[in-house]
Amino acid sequence: MITKDNQKLLKKIPQTDKLIQSVYKRDFFQNIPKSLIVSAIRKVTEDIRTAIINTEQQQNNNKITEKDIEQNAVIAKVKELIIEKTTPNLKRIINGTGVVIHTNLGRSPLSKESILRILDVAGGYSNLEFNLDEGKRGLRYQAVEELICEITGAEAAMVVNNNAGAVLLAIETVASQKEVITSRGELVEIGGMFRIPDIIEKSGGILKGVGTTNRTGIKDYEQAINDNTALLLKVHKSNYDIIGFTKSASLKEIVYLGKQYNICVMEDLGSGTFIDFSEFKMKYEPTVADSVKAGADIITFSGDKLLGGPQAGIIIGKKDIIQSIRKNPLTRALRIDKLTLAALEGVLRLYADKAQAVRKIPTLAMLTAPFEYIKKKAGKFKRGINSEKNSDISVKLIETNSKAGGGSLASEELLSLCAGIKINKLTAGQIENKMRASKPPVIGRIENETFLIDFRTVADEEIKIIKEAIVKIAKET
Repeated sequence: MITKDNQKLLKKIPQTDKLIQSVYKRDFFQNIPKSLIVSAIRKVTEDIRTAIINTEQQQNNNKITEKDIEQNAVIAKVKELIIEKTTPNLKRIINGTGVVIHTNLGRSPLSKESILRILDVAGGYSNLEFNLDEGKRGLRYQAVEELICEITGAEAAMVVNNNAGAVLLAIETVASQKEVITSRGELVEIGGMFRIPDIIEKSGGILKGVGTTNRTGIKDYEQAINDNTALLLKVHKSNYDIIGFTKSASLKEIVYLGKQYNICVMEDLGSGTFIDFSEFKMKYEPTVADSVKAGADIITFSGDKLLGGPQAGIIIGKKDIIQSIRKNPLTRALRIDKLTLAALEGVLRLYADKAQAVRKIPTLAMLTAPFEYIKKKAGKFKRGINSEKNSDISVKLIETNSKAGGGSLASEELLSLCAGIKINKLTAGQIENKMRASKPPVIGRIENETFLIDFRTVADEEIKIIKEAIVKIAKET
């Protein structure tokens, strides 16, 4: 039952017409569409009305007062709502998690070269499917095929929207209604329910698992071959390792077997890399060029993981097979757009010089960053906090291990340095919540009741932003 006091409050809620007249006198609302203003006013006043009616069920400190329904107070809430409604949903954030290829945070950041290529192509028309030399329709992949082949040594290449699409398209082309032989130890799930058995089934292939989870030899493949076998599939275990009593047929062995029986051989590399990470004192990760040299007929890999480009699925291999895949009607459903193609070309051109690629491609730069460089960034942050002389904030530098992420370099632990941040009167969880709500949002992690920022994944220009966010939170506490 509504009390008399609440009835009085309800009557004092400003009328919509009067609020509209008032807001148009204020600069903020001058360029806001009237429909959005009216919608926001109605939403705010309705929320106030609901809160007054339900006041008896709330604690005293949440009750609506006369101050809350004064015109200026209501307009302030309308402004807040409009700002919220007009703020883009997809935002740039600061990654302080230490996970370099963070799937939830957009995987690989693009290089400046890729961004410039997007800007150049996006603002006008382009020769996306137009051959400038011949003056007639051309292939969508012309902008990148030659680059990919130069880097990898492949005969031909094409690109689709992601690696799951690449695997699906390739298997559907060469093995629909035919048997696909692969090791039971390679029936992986990459994430987001991308499971190799499901992809094979959706492609129309008939899965034939051989060997065991931990041991599969070349004889297991050979014994499974029959007249209905169309594909020998090897899948790189990108996001986990099997150690101990293990055995795995090499790609070279499988290629040799495929030639003996005239059966197509495909390798799904998952992440895919053009860089030999062992040169940076990291564990060896098979490169795309290695798979080409081994003789695989088809190789698929991602564009937005270890390659460091946009989301894409890259298919390379023997020219006649790639031609068949291009003609598959599914290709159109999975094709990439001009912006992705532009970004991919931008990153591929950097691989003309491997040292340049490692320096300019953000993902590679972060993965190979020396500990001393990370220590320098963390130290700069700590000195910045200390210069504020705010006794409510304490920062402790803590050695930790970062991760490649994105289903890549699964067992690689990258020595890094975190800033362990504590603020008086706030729990680690509360700090984490407030940092997520800051502008721009800063994403860290919590360990041992301490909020951590890992500086492997923090850019130099972001250090000051993180410091200012921490200081602001402490002052508002």
